[in-house]
Amino acid sequence: MRLLKVAAAALNQTPLAWEANRQNIVSALGAAKDAGVGVLCLPELCITGYGCEDAFLAPFVRETALDILGELLPETRGLVVSVGLPLHHAKAVFNASALVADGKLLGFVAKRALAGDGIHYEPRWFKPWPAGTRTRVDVRGQEYPLGDHVFDVGGVRIGFEICEDAWMAKRPGAELSLDAVDVILNPSASHFAFGKHEVRKRLVLEGSRAFGVAYVYSNLLGNEAGRAVYDGDALIAAGGAVIARAPRFSLRTVELVTAVVDLDLGDVRQGGLSSYQPNLEEPAELSVRAAMSYPPVRSVSRPLEEAGWERTARTKEEELTRALTLALFDYLRKTGARGFVVSLSGGADSSLVASLVAMAARRALAELGPGALAERLPFLAAGATATPEALVECLLTTVYQATENSSETTRAAARAVAHALGARHLELDVEELVRAYRGRIETALERKLDWEHDDLALQNIQARARAPSVWLIANVEHKLLLSTSNRSEAAVGYATMDGDTAGGLSPIAGVDKNFVRSYLRWLEHEGPLGLGPIPALRAVNEQAPTAELRPAAHAQTDESDLMPYDVLDAIERAAIRDKRSPREILATLGADFPAHDRTTLTGWVRRFFRLFAQNQWKRERYAPSFHVDDESLDPKTWYRFPILSGGFERELAELERD
Repeated sequence: MRLLKVAAAALNQTPLAWEANRQNIVSALGAAKDAGVGVLCLPELCITGYGCEDAFLAPFVRETALDILGELLPETRGLVVSVGLPLHHAKAVFNASALVADGKLLGFVAKRALAGDGIHYEPRWFKPWPAGTRTRVDVRGQEYPLGDHVFDVGGVRIGFEICEDAWMAKRPGAELSLDAVDVILNPSASHFAFGKHEVRKRLVLEGSRAFGVAYVYSNLLGNEAGRAVYDGDALIAAGGAVIARAPRFSLRTVELVTAVVDLDLGDVRQGGLSSYQPNLEEPAELSVRAAMSYPPVRSVSRPLEEAGWERTARTKEEELTRALTLALFDYLRKTGARGFVVSLSGGADSSLVASLVAMAARRALAELGPGALAERLPFLAAGATATPEALVECLLTTVYQATENSSETTRAAARAVAHALGARHLELDVEELVRAYRGRIETALERKLDWEHDDLALQNIQARARAPSVWLIANVEHKLLLSTSNRSEAAVGYATMDGDTAGGLSPIAGVDKNFVRSYLRWLEHEGPLGLGPIPALRAVNEQAPTAELRPAAHAQTDESDLMPYDVLDAIERAAIRDKRSPREILATLGADFPAHDRTTLTGWVRRFFRLFAQNQWKRERYAPSFHVDDESLDPKTWYRFPILSGGFERELAELERD
């Protein structure tokens, strides 16, 4: 048997945070050595951080990355390690991985398939590496191999698929298999989205089976650059089975996962396939050879089964909890803010945002412990980590701001939720401010404003009157103000700019209203594994969603203003995700919602498309949001649409002719 201990690391990196990134890498190297690892895979672009964007085109960034690589070389003694960085060659920049063995740089492999859709813009900065191309690159006066090389290190043949390479129909692994590689390393920066873990896992285990290799997949971890969340899903597979994986959504900055593989089993399996035909005329330049002595190991790792929260019936809710609490914690840690402020209306969206902050605090204390948490958040006062309640009170301020149209129902709900979470809760009456604004405008216009003629303006001024106060509180407390808008509101612009959209971060702007409501019901009764339920949310869940901006006699609700949220979300997905026309959507909507007649459905389709086109400017101005669903409306990371357009007038006119 040829036994080898391999490892994959999940690292919580930050763009251009040179020392922090370097220290995370050094920590991973040290942990790998302590564990007796022979081959270690680090994430894609881990030296610079993946989200550097246009800074990748700056020469100093690439030069600094090479400096850091040089500083890391002595730390790699006794290991074979892949390290990701941008590499300049022939007037182009490549997304590359360096292979280092026992303190020596052996060469570079560059990514072939660049991620250029959705949240990714790699072709803006990098060039794709031409398949089968091998050359040499000058690095500080010394030449190294660059390209589609196989590395023979101490008798172990190593090849690469870099992130997106493995998601393509024509994977490099097929060629590497014919070149008799033993191990494929996949340095990745694969963002989280609902359900993506299962797809990723299949790619890894199928790669190990089809190519007859040990497949080692590393990934980033955490809220790296502000919007994308990485779940740290580092995996090791052999023989078509996952044998090791890192914990997903960890709050630690480094997670290492190891496994022992029998390289001979890959040979046996490939040799037994009638379809396998090895490349027997290997070009001399294909392999880079280096001597290496690997640490001795004994037993082989066995297939791994899912455990814990990932086996529950509500995996999507569990994933959202862990993704957003990790994202909020990292955002706090990396910005240096001292907590969060939430304008808590007593409704679903603000209650969810406040709950997520409280759960992030509880997770951090439970998983990191008081000492490590105080190191991450040095502003914490003495005693702030003594209990979860003390920590939440330190990190979360909630504010209820009443106008004459606010009800005692929402006031009581906000108070109950804040108390249950342990937040510092404030109550303000802003009706005087609203009347002052209204009075000044009535004087200037020389007429009274009334609900018959000025409905929207009178609603908006209430929302906007709340913003200065809550911003002031956030500034005074040196905290981040969180906006509470959701994805369904973003689709149709059902939000007041500079009012309820006020904030520096919008955590749930990628989550539709239907899921917000079902999640809160789950959170009320069951809650995440290890955190438990929040029964006080009953006061929120019993209400019909309402902006509470019209007088009570109007009986205002969100769905009476718009349409039922399940219909809205169905239209949005058909229009944006599936790119269907209004006519195509109407043709199928009746079967999905038989309780509504065709005339009503036609009106809702028309309303959606008109509001969507009119409100692109609002989506452009929303505070940064976390990407949790690969059906996002965020124009900066997923769905781009013109601010000025024809407003679907021709398409909507077709509805009248049916």
